[in-house]
Amino acid sequence: MRISRSRTLTAAAIASIGLLGLVGCSSAEEEAPETEQSVESEPAEVEETEEAEAPSAEGQPAWANPVTEGGELISTIELDDGVTVEVYQVGTTTATKTGQFVDPDTNEPIIAEGDEIVFVNYVVSNTGDPIDLGSSFVSIDARYDDWPYMQGMDSVVDSDLFEEQGVNDGALADGSYVDPSVYTLGTGESFSYGENFPYQAGSPITFDVSMTPVDAEGELLHDDRMEAEGTGTIA
Repeated sequence: MRISRSRTLTAAAIASIGLLGLVGCSSAEEEAPETEQSVESEPAEVEETEEAEAPSAEGQPAWANPVTEGGELISTIELDDGVTVEVYQVGTTTATKTGQFVDPDTNEPIIAEGDEIVFVNYVVSNTGDPIDLGSSFVSIDARYDDWPYMQGMDSVVDSDLFEEQGVNDGALADGSYVDPSVYTLGTGESFSYGENFPYQAGSPITFDVSMTPVDAEGELLHDDRMEAEGTGTIA
């Protein structure tokens, strides 16, 4: 069940957790009342997942990191114009450092060093006409249905962990930055990148996907923005 009220996370530098103020929300938004995160929730029935191969590296754009494969397919999200996002649960590991946020009530990190985290891999494919993307490429916001905070889920920034899990820590390959930021995703091309967040076995999760094309100058074409939502379960 999705929680409609949520607490605001506190941003925290790794060396000084608990010393920073709450992460600010937009001034146009009212601060949502605090809700307590349940210590023990009712176990959710784990959905069956299927083993599936991600698209091969053939047909990937020159600007992208090589497409990575592996994991279990847990969600498929289809945007307009032939763009599809496949979400794979890759594996779990131990956090090598604290995350980026602390609980505002306890000043304790949402992810502490030694906590278990899970990695997912997003494979974005285009079967439609070529699309010009900006530096944000395709944005994906993953949240457990019982995530109690307004901000997105916390994660650990450690390139070595991404390498160990076999996923890219970003879509753009080193040395491929261009100005203006126009990256064409051609017909039949794919790219992939991953992320991590706290591991909650058997938890339903929602992926909100958005993509805004750009013009030849790299300016966002907001009228052409596409959005879609997919659901799954972290096994």
